[in-house]
Parts: sequence; C-alpha cells; structure tokens
Amino acid sequence: MAKVKKKELGLGIRALLGNKEPQTKEENAKFVKSLSSTTAMIPIEQITANANQPRTDFEPEALSELAASIKAHGIIQPLTLRSIGEDKYEIISGERRFRASQLAGLSEVPAYVRIANDQELLEMALIENIQREDLNPLEVALSYSRLLSEFDLTHEEMATRVGKKRSTITNSLRMLELPPSIQTGLRTRQISVGHAKAIHGLTTVDQQLALFHKIIKENLSVRDTEKAVKLKNLKPGSGNSAAKELSIEYRDVQRNLRKQLGAKVDIKLKGRHKGQIVIPFSDVDDFNRILEMIEE
Repeated sequence: MAKVKKKELGLGIRALLGNKEPQTKEENAKFVKSLSSTTAMIPIEQITANANQPRTDFEPEALSELAASIKAHGIIQPLTLRSIGEDKYEIISGERRFRASQLAGLSEVPAYVRIANDQELLEMALIENIQREDLNPLEVALSYSRLLSEFDLTHEEMATRVGKKRSTITNSLRMLELPPSIQTGLRTRQISVGHAKAIHGLTTVDQQLALFHKIIKENLSVRDTEKAVKLKNLKPGSGNSAAKELSIEYRDVQRNLRKQLGAKVDIKLKGRHKGQIVIPFSDVDDFNRILEMIEE
C-alpha cells in the first residue's frame, strides 16, 4: 500500500515520479493521478470536509459506534478524496468515516485520491451516497436541485448521470414544493416518501399541513393517506368541483390518464358530453416528458 506522509512518498509512487517530489502543477497532477489507482495513507490534518456534501445529518450515537468499530478493526473501506493543493485534500465521499476516525483518535486514514472539479465533486458525492442509500429523501432532492441549478442540467441529463429514471428525478424534486414543516417531517422520517407524494396531490398548503398532522397523529399508512387525498379532492369546495360531476366512466378515464402520464390530469365537463382534458406540467422537462408519453 502506497503511503503519503507530508513530504514523504511511498516507494511505489516515488518510482512513478523518478524519486522526485512533485514541484510543478503538471507533476502534482501526475502525482494525484497515480494515486487514483491505489490507496494512500493521508494525515487527517490534511483533509477538509466537502462544503457541498449532500449529507447533512450525522447521528452522534451512530458516529460513536462507528468510531469504536474503527478503533477495533480499522477503516475497511477507504475514503475518496480530491487534491486541492499541496498536502491538502477534500472529501468526495466518506465524511462519516472521516468524522468517526477523528473521534477514534486516528492520525491518518486510507484513501483514494481523485482529480475532480466542483461539478464532478458534487456528482460523485451524490451518486456515491445514493448508491449506498445514505441520504434521506430531502437531501437527495436538494442535491438534485443544486445540480440542476448550478450546472444547468436537464432532468434527462441528471437521470443519465445518477442512473435513475427521469420520473424519479421529477418526483424527488416535487418534495421541495411542500411546506417547510412537511419537508422537516420527511427529513426526520416522521413520514415516508409515499406519504409526501400523496400530500403533494392536495391543492392548498392548509390542506397539506392538515393531512400531515393527521398522518402523524393517527399513524396513517400511505394507502390511507392516498385515500384521504382522493376524498379531499372530490369534496365540493375543495378546488376541484368539476370532478364531483363526472360519471363513473369519466372518473375511470381520468384515473387511468393520471396513472399513465404521471400527472394530475383533470377532465372538466361542459354539458353532457363536452369538456376539456387538462394536463398541468411543472416545467419544460415535465412538458416534454408528458408529450413523449402521449406519443408512445
């Protein structure tokens, strides 16, 4: 295993560089690239946390347990870092292991060193955590939102980068449209993603908050929550008065369209057999998604 301790290079890396320490940017880049295919022991004082880390919640008790495990067995999975200067590294993935190592009193940790720009850093951290299921649903949604806004990605490009369906990205981002207290409930796992998706189907903030508190108070399942949303949307004065006028046949068609298009489709009658099919969309990506579904 190659080791890096301040100015001292391990034998394998020294051989690659001809027994010289990197002096120029080119040499430093070559040095970092050589490290990317192997692990290195990096002093903890040379490592800084990733300011763009998607994960924000680190439970103290879980960290203490991991620290105890690290004391007993060491770090099994190396961290992934990027070089940000001479003897300076930033965490791409593994901040939880890094924090636990500090608690355990380690002076150095095993790590892979990568070359990554800011976008790649955020993408790698996001993808690594999503694959490990380390993020709560709200953190995932916030990370998607950052990638979209800061790096001008479409939902389609985002889906390709993180290996998810475009509908998954869109549904996740809808969580950010919910009131702050409901977002907090999702982050702290008072409610599930299924609950949040159902709540999003209500038309007003007051309705959403009332159902949120009802879910917690009565411990409603996702299925019960979906039923409550459906009943609320069919009640007179709920903002969807046209729905109550639909016959069973029209309601079946409306329900099937909503399921197939993944959108809140409304059939509005004007007379016995005249009316409109209304399909709302949240943005251009959602509009194109619906068009593709219709064409298919």
